[in-house]
Amino acid sequence: MIFRPGKSLAALLQGAVFLMLAAASPPAAAETEWSFGGHSKFQFIYLDIPDNSLFRPVLGSGATDNYLETRLNLDAQRQGWKFELDYQFIAAYAETLRLAGFFPDSALPVNSVINDDRRWWNLTWSSWNGGQTALVHRLDRLNVSYSTDHTVWRFGRQAISWGNGMIFTPMDIFNPFDPAAVDKEYKTGDDMLYGQYLLNNGNDVQGVAVVRRNPRSGEVESDQSSFAVKFHGFLGLNEFDLLAAQHFSDQVLGAGGIISIGGAIWRGDLTWTRTDRDKTLSAATSLGYSWNWGGRNISGLVEYYYSGFGQKDGAYSPADLLGNPDLLKRLERGELFTLARHYIAASATIEMTPLLLLTPNVFINLDDPSALAQLVVQYNWKQNLVVLGSLNIPIGPDGSEYGGTATPFDDIYFSTGPGVFTQLAWYF
Repeated sequence: MIFRPGKSLAALLQGAVFLMLAAASPPAAAETEWSFGGHSKFQFIYLDIPDNSLFRPVLGSGATDNYLETRLNLDAQRQGWKFELDYQFIAAYAETLRLAGFFPDSALPVNSVINDDRRWWNLTWSSWNGGQTALVHRLDRLNVSYSTDHTVWRFGRQAISWGNGMIFTPMDIFNPFDPAAVDKEYKTGDDMLYGQYLLNNGNDVQGVAVVRRNPRSGEVESDQSSFAVKFHGFLGLNEFDLLAAQHFSDQVLGAGGIISIGGAIWRGDLTWTRTDRDKTLSAATSLGYSWNWGGRNISGLVEYYYSGFGQKDGAYSPADLLGNPDLLKRLERGELFTLARHYIAASATIEMTPLLLLTPNVFINLDDPSALAQLVVQYNWKQNLVVLGSLNIPIGPDGSEYGGTATPFDDIYFSTGPGVFTQLAWYF
């Protein structure tokens, strides 16, 4: 992780200017409204490592990770202006971090320390030498916005989510969540200019310009940045989205929508991407329904996902993957989390009590076949204290995506076994 004091100091100075702008010049009767809050989260993760895993010589038979993350959120509002600053502190003692040091600059799904190498502003400071201990200080939000009845302008580090996929999100091209992620409370921010115009009929137009640097040269480059416009409209009770974007060096067009079908909700997104090598379609479509069974509220959904960037016929050998640079780029940038083309996912949230939720999930690769089974538990233990946990079980033969893809070595695989995730969160 690289610290560039000049650029980081410039960003902090800009943040100070934003705060002065937010507090200056409104009528004397206006009052500045301040809000402060945040959370502290402790995570414990255990991951079993099979005998034939390439990770076994590094991690042994199992790996234990411990994280302490504190987030402090500060907002100031006055006369349409708003200033937002979110600070993160992360302390890690995680055995799986050794994999990132052992396999540097790879697209492997290994744990690593967050950095701002691609972001316009370097607002992350860390100490990590490739071992299992890391300390991170960073600003995940730093922006100023101005709103009127019909417009919103926001400049700085922020996060947006686009699209209608509930599990897989082909239209959400800005830091999407891993479909199997358990804690999705905060999305990582990017440095951008965001604008929204609200029409009188409720439709709206949104536009973003995300500025990034080339992680190798450290310079801002147009083919590393993104420019996108999305139109969101209504047709009766139904909704639709239209997207046009220049994303890195690719052109992206997208369409999606939400339709009510009886008591169920259908959602879907379709994207077309033109890269330097090919033209690619991706899509996600789901059907969700809520009901009451045995006195308990249940909501469930089934989603089909097609990834045009994925490999055909379960061909995941290193040589096969090297022949698909468009997939590797997206894996490395954290835009895709799957290797194949066809997936089915199912999820159900069961309200055991008003304070206890059970969510069984399954992610099925239809090309292998292999799967990841997951059981998520959320318990609101006390006021401002939430317990979150999951059991994750990969299912599939050697050489499959979830069973473990092939390596250049005979009978050795990029594989992991069952894992446990637990988190205690305190909100203030």
